[in-house]
Amino acid sequence: MLHDIMPGMEDQLNKECTTGYVGFDPTADSLHIGNLVPVMLLVHWQRAGHRPMVLVGGATGMVGDPSGKSKERQLLDLDVMHHNLECQKTQLEKFLNFDGKNAAVVVNNYDWFKNINFLEFIRDVGKHITVNYMMSKDSVKNRLEQGMSFTEFSYQLVQGYDFYHLWKNENCMVQMGGSDQWGNIVTGTELIRKKGGGQAFAMTAPLITKADGSKFGKSEGGNIWIDKSKTSAYKFYQYWINAADEDAGKYIRIFTLKDKTEIEALEAEHAENPRSRVLQKALAEDITKRVHGEDDLKTAIAASGILFGKSAKSDLESLPESEFLSVFEGVDKAEIDSTLLDGGVSVIELLSEHTGFLSSKGEARRALKENSIRVNKDLVDDSKIVSKDDLINGRQLLLQKGKKNYFLVIVK
Repeated sequence: MLHDIMPGMEDQLNKECTTGYVGFDPTADSLHIGNLVPVMLLVHWQRAGHRPMVLVGGATGMVGDPSGKSKERQLLDLDVMHHNLECQKTQLEKFLNFDGKNAAVVVNNYDWFKNINFLEFIRDVGKHITVNYMMSKDSVKNRLEQGMSFTEFSYQLVQGYDFYHLWKNENCMVQMGGSDQWGNIVTGTELIRKKGGGQAFAMTAPLITKADGSKFGKSEGGNIWIDKSKTSAYKFYQYWINAADEDAGKYIRIFTLKDKTEIEALEAEHAENPRSRVLQKALAEDITKRVHGEDDLKTAIAASGILFGKSAKSDLESLPESEFLSVFEGVDKAEIDSTLLDGGVSVIELLSEHTGFLSSKGEARRALKENSIRVNKDLVDDSKIVSKDDLINGRQLLLQKGKKNYFLVIVK
């Protein structure tokens, strides 16, 4: 997890309990799994006996970090920002201990920036950092052709002042982040050296890449969020289950607290039978349980079993409706009126005329004769009459042809 580190930091850590922080901008009301790399840095920090600090960027969120961005971000208003901060803090409590000797602490840079006026800032802070120094940072150089506003150009000064403020008032000696944050972080150490006559340190983790070249933390539906209402526990679990073998070995080292012996034993077991996906299952179970809890992990495993194993209507009904719909979110759907089921309807007519799942009654009859049609995972023949008794959650029917061809009927 280590990409770069400033000289002298190891001596500092060996000398005393040291406060180190990571900053998060409140651009959403949930963290996503890309944020978990710096979160895990803080987890290890705390486990090693040091004091973790989370800076939520109430002020910097109003400016927007240009690092890794090709265009300027939309700025947040105060109410949205405060809502996002509270949501993120709740999620961080799943990972960090906010009680005890080296308890984690959350600070908001809006608290010290709200009373600083512009003239005061450019006089007391801006004079210590040269334009040449700021222009040399990749976050600026990469944007010169497209152009960037003075607001974004000044971001590294604002982040640098955060570090200075925490160093001066909280004895915070270290700032951590992704490798794309190196320029912003060392601006802070430079400000501490020039304005405060002190020393502080920077540490970064590598940016995570996937073996196939696609972006880590993204799926077809976008970001994989920590918030269950944005990414269901099932989809969260499936993201890790579907990791490539090459990625799973890397992820299990970064996102879990399993030790070297345990990980290498899992890798050896996985190598003997890769199809069993032992490594991916251990990874998915560990991180889903930590983020969502034991009950949601069981639900996610049950939901996975519905798609990829043997199950019955009772298994479908055991899932919360939101999880059931999440599992089948991408499949074709049709709506029917509930009155159609009052006296029951022939499965042949349901498959063809009323839903369009199959193109004709003839195709429906052939599929039924081939024993390839299931209703709510139960194999049926052409004598099946579908009624309201078959409904899942009183609202859905799950049709299936063969092993993988699903169709969801919503009853209104």
